[in-house]
Amino acid sequence: MSVLCNFLKRLTIKIEANTNNCCLNEKSLAKISSKWMNPRPRSCCPYTPTVFEHYANVVTHGIVIIPSIVGAYYLNYYAKTHDQYRSTLIYGISLILLFTVSTLFHLCSMLEVLRRTGWKTFFHYCDRATIYVFIASSYTPWLYLRSPNSAFGQSMIYVVWIGAALGIAYQLIFHEKFKILEIIFYLMIGVCPSIVVIDMEDVSGLTELAIGGALYVSGVLFFKSDGLIPFAHAIWHLFVTLGACVHFYAVYNYLL
Repeated sequence: MSVLCNFLKRLTIKIEANTNNCCLNEKSLAKISSKWMNPRPRSCCPYTPTVFEHYANVVTHGIVIIPSIVGAYYLNYYAKTHDQYRSTLIYGISLILLFTVSTLFHLCSMLEVLRRTGWKTFFHYCDRATIYVFIASSYTPWLYLRSPNSAFGQSMIYVVWIGAALGIAYQLIFHEKFKILEIIFYLMIGVCPSIVVIDMEDVSGLTELAIGGALYVSGVLFFKSDGLIPFAHAIWHLFVTLGACVHFYAVYNYLL
């Protein structure tokens, strides 16, 4: 445990040093802040939410943790086969992790006592990595249950998980750098596997799958709008929650 704490402390010092170097003139360039939104930083600097934005970031995903646990339980409870159980277990766990890790990161960002510790940095890495895991997990039930005899569909399972692993590796190496490239990776991993629908005989539920995907993609506009739109990140959270709800509905009603 002490080794982990020391590692997190060194990592935090390194990241903060890099951030401070690229933001030396940020105060002189900043516009007048309000309680609803702070000025947009330079491209190399992270956005600093206002107190109200911090609260919104925590609440918008924090309130979904318990519903996601309940939802994951019911998915496994109503699974009728081993294949359904395995695929929905993966999806359910990733659903819980997505909202839990996001909430913990924003909580560490909000509370002064945690902000200067290595836990904020640790959960920031985990938060970004969990997005890749969640994307791959969201496709897994559809690829595993809808295309069990399709070489194309089964191969796509490996492709999407390898893509997620590469995305996580990218985060570990280039954390908070090349942010536009990061968004492109998210979109590629989130959209490309959808081509497997051409190989599916049963297309029920794919409309809901597309609607959920559209909500995720639409939310990306707010994900990159901190400092331009008040509560932009919290709005992004709402789009993620809506997309997750639609996808959960589709899995529950069409795959079980």
